[in-house]
Amino acid sequence: MSESSLPAGRPLGGVSRPAGPGGGANLADILERVLDKGIVIAGDIQVNLLDIELLTIKVRLLVASVERAKEMGIDWWEHDPSLSSGSKREDLLEENERLRAQLELARGERAEQ
Repeated sequence: MSESSLPAGRPLGGVSRPAGPGGGANLADILERVLDKGIVIAGDIQVNLLDIELLTIKVRLLVASVERAKEMGIDWWEHDPSLSSGSKREDLLEENERLRAQLELARGERAEQ
């Protein structure tokens, strides 16, 4: 059966979907909209035993594109050494060593007093 002989709105897989411009959105369209606008999901999970709170987990999830997140002022991945380039990590290691040396020097001066 050729594609031209299929009824309108029926793909080869046999799953029906509306034909024409008023048709439903596919997953890629929905994902594009979510990433463009952003979506926030928030929830709390509490575990209680005899009215005693044992555990509370607060979940806050933001799904957005990188560009949209930057517009909102969220860019933590650019400053996280475990996620950014190795050169930034090396800079942090050098700074850490320098600060440790200064701390040891200050401790030595304090011990002399």
